[in-house]
Amino acid sequence: MSIFVDENTKVVIQGLSPTSQGCYHGLRNRAYGTQVVAGTNPRRGGEVIEGIPVYSTVAEAIAETGANASFITVPPAGAPAAILEAAEAGIPFVVCITEFIPAHDEARVFATLRRSFPETRLLGPNCPGIISPGKANIGITAGEIALAGGPVGLVSRSGTVFYQALYELTQKGIGQTTGVGIGGDPVPGTGFVDCLAAFQADPETKAVIMIGEIGGTEEERAARFIAEHMDKPVVTYIAGVTAPPGRKMGHAGAIVSGTSGTAAAKMAALAEAGALVAQNPTEAGELMADVVARL
Repeated sequence: MSIFVDENTKVVIQGLSPTSQGCYHGLRNRAYGTQVVAGTNPRRGGEVIEGIPVYSTVAEAIAETGANASFITVPPAGAPAAILEAAEAGIPFVVCITEFIPAHDEARVFATLRRSFPETRLLGPNCPGIISPGKANIGITAGEIALAGGPVGLVSRSGTVFYQALYELTQKGIGQTTGVGIGGDPVPGTGFVDCLAAFQADPETKAVIMIGEIGGTEEERAARFIAEHMDKPVVTYIAGVTAPPGRKMGHAGAIVSGTSGTAAAKMAALAEAGALVAQNPTEAGELMADVVARL
């Protein structure tokens, strides 16, 4: 099995135009085998772009194609409205890769989804997306680096390390059930605990790699969840061990304030919870290879 997306997922690309990032990445996703069934653009409703029918609204796209997932790459100013349009139309899974959305807009969208649209799950923003190898790929992850067949689930705040971790497993012949890039912004729609819970419930996921990074408290929350609710082995790596205190690393979510959010604190919490803690991405792959050999 996989989590969140599979071969039955039907994707609508919001903001589709011939030169958009949504078109570029959406066509790559379609070439991978993902069912990209529709696009939306209020100025291009009725057109067909690269074989993809375009509708004026998400509601129209759902009515005509049965789309049940959305892919959003529109600029920061329009992304919050696009997310809420998808939720209002009844899309259960929204992937938004847009970067530089103001934190207060992210917080407002997250609160609105939780209050008014609890059935809609948002992945992102500012994330690489999600891939269930051999089934579906929504976002910017290169399908070539993933390997179908399980048994490992992967979730990461860091996009770059997400790609490396997938490829480390693939090089070792270890397949993945699903890889989820949750993004590193301060207010992600989907967090570590959401993904860990889904992997724990998935019978085909036998072990999990979790890639964290400095800043925030998501990894500490994940450690508590691992200790209290998971019986599957978890291998972890925290990016940013050498980052100077008080410095941002890459994006707004990766900032250490005093002793809060440091790599050392996160690694200690995860080790205490029973997770295997790697010192670098390559070691994470090696630790997982050992785990898989004992499954």
